[in-house]
Amino acid sequence: MKQPISSDIRQENRSFLNRILFAALFIFLGLAVLLARYWYLQVYSYDKYTTQAENNRVKLISDPPSRGYIYDRNGYLLADNKPVFTAMLSPDEVENPKRTLELLAPVFELSDEDITDILARIEQSKNDPVTIKIGINDQQMAQFSERKPFFKGVSIQSKLTRSYPHDELFAHVIGYVGRINDKESKEIDKERYAGTDLIGKIGIEKYYEDLLLGKAGHQAVETNVHGEILRKLESTPPTPGNDIYLSLDYGLQKVAQDQLNGRRGAIVAIDPQNGDVLAFVSNPSFDPNPFVSGISFKDYGNLRDDPDQPLYNRALQGMYPPASTIKPFEGLGAIHYGLMGWNDSIYDPGYFTLPGDSHRFRDWKKGGHGTVNLTKSIVMSVDTYYYKLSYQMGIQRLHDWMVRFGFGSPTGIDLPGEKSGVMPSPKWKMDTYDKAWLPGETISVSIGQGYFLATPLQVANATAMTANLGKKLTPHMLKRSEGAAEVHPIDRPTGQIEFNGTEADWLKMRDAMEETVKRGTGRGIYTPRYRIAGKTGTAQVKSIAQGKSYNKSALDKRHWDHAWFTGFAPVDDPQIAVAVLVENGGGGSHTAAPIGRALFDYWMLRRKSDPIVPPSPEELEIIRAQKAEAKALLDAERDAKEAAEKAAKEAAEKALKEKPAANVAVE
Repeated sequence: MKQPISSDIRQENRSFLNRILFAALFIFLGLAVLLARYWYLQVYSYDKYTTQAENNRVKLISDPPSRGYIYDRNGYLLADNKPVFTAMLSPDEVENPKRTLELLAPVFELSDEDITDILARIEQSKNDPVTIKIGINDQQMAQFSERKPFFKGVSIQSKLTRSYPHDELFAHVIGYVGRINDKESKEIDKERYAGTDLIGKIGIEKYYEDLLLGKAGHQAVETNVHGEILRKLESTPPTPGNDIYLSLDYGLQKVAQDQLNGRRGAIVAIDPQNGDVLAFVSNPSFDPNPFVSGISFKDYGNLRDDPDQPLYNRALQGMYPPASTIKPFEGLGAIHYGLMGWNDSIYDPGYFTLPGDSHRFRDWKKGGHGTVNLTKSIVMSVDTYYYKLSYQMGIQRLHDWMVRFGFGSPTGIDLPGEKSGVMPSPKWKMDTYDKAWLPGETISVSIGQGYFLATPLQVANATAMTANLGKKLTPHMLKRSEGAAEVHPIDRPTGQIEFNGTEADWLKMRDAMEETVKRGTGRGIYTPRYRIAGKTGTAQVKSIAQGKSYNKSALDKRHWDHAWFTGFAPVDDPQIAVAVLVENGGGGSHTAAPIGRALFDYWMLRRKSDPIVPPSPEELEIIRAQKAEAKALLDAERDAKEAAEKAAKEAAEKALKEKPAANVAVE
């Protein structure tokens, strides 16, 4: 007989059954979720995760283009590309870039400023590799190789970087490239610069950046879990940048720089036939190569603080009183307005006074030049002639005529940062100073003083237009270009100066400028071997009081007059026009004119038979070694001087602190 099941047993059985049902339900739900997840991953999100998996396996690497080379008109290389070892960081492979860079700092000699800059570039990179250091030397390479396992995502690659074989000779023309900064990063097309972290900063490198850059390519590569490349899957080759041939002549550029050696100044030479710039020198200059990889703060500070301003492009941006160099252009204005003909004369007693005013505007020659016509005013640079002419012409007409020669506005040369100079007018003065124009100011402007300011480039271009009988010129550096991009360089005059005179008047002005060299203020550079036309100028830097005379010996050297010379050769078929400025050089006839003659001699007599050519690579190495040694000595002297000044300052401060205590002890 079966025993009846107790209530406790029944309750226990129900509880057990409930547990089984709950467990079964839990397992079922778990399987349902698992199946749903499986369906989501394998069906719904198949394309997404397949792409991600492929991206983990396949990596797209940018292939930067080779930057276009830069040559002079003869094919001499001015800007080169050379392979260097470069440290790169891949942001997608580095968990803590800041910590990584701090650990790498002693290896690659990274400063705090360098690290900040690199981190900023990493933020903008969109996981593209970022340059840490350009130009890794053997010692740095060895140190990194020892620590490489600790720096996942950091690699050493061989990349092309810019090199300027002639150092400071073409620095103000060619310019240089440097790392893309934050501002530039926001403005550039990042796809064009993929894999590239250098951009043109100044000069030709900046102006023709789009032409020189080229177009980036890419490579699709298969990688392993460590990021190592297993094989290339596909590639699109980069398009190299265009090669550029400039109108500059290496030999003439070298002559110009040698002539200015040890002096502050600028030289511009132009072909009057088409506007080709043949030489373009600003002195002192600088070595652009350190800027490519990143110049040290110390070296940059030395350049920035140098009182001679080697970073300042005097030929393009220096604005100076053009002095008597403007007299040929102004004299043609007398013809244009019908104020004075070639045979009309004035009497020069050595000064000029405005009606109703006792102030005497003095001629450079005490006692004057007597009877003066237009030709004599050029030959002997008679100030009084132009005082009277400008009074007749008035400032507005003088302004309207001189702007036709390019004064007061940029020439349009293919270089960035050109200054416009100042060709003053009543409107200009009112806009600038909120004051009315005064008659005496016209007199100062008439001899290239006062408010009148011009760049050496503007003076050279105006002279070239005069040499070519008033044909308008746009000075330019680009001669031709080779590459994928189509380019149309300027190769002829761009118009004609509107002139009420005749071609004979232009020819007579040529003759007057030739007479200046034969028997006038420029007679010191006369040669019978070829015909030179020229005009000297002396620009006053420090004003001289009425009744006083210029005393060079009593002035600081930086208050001496600026020396000018402008001219062209040969007179009958002008092939070269030059403008020479020597800051604080004194008289133009004694200082600047001989420099112009040296350029003419090279171009007319030596260029074809015995041209100056660049040094060989071996000679360049010797030259650079000598420069490095000289720089090291200069740096050592500068450091010693700074240390001595610091010690003297500290000693003086210490003595000042101790002096009161000593006084108290005595009392």
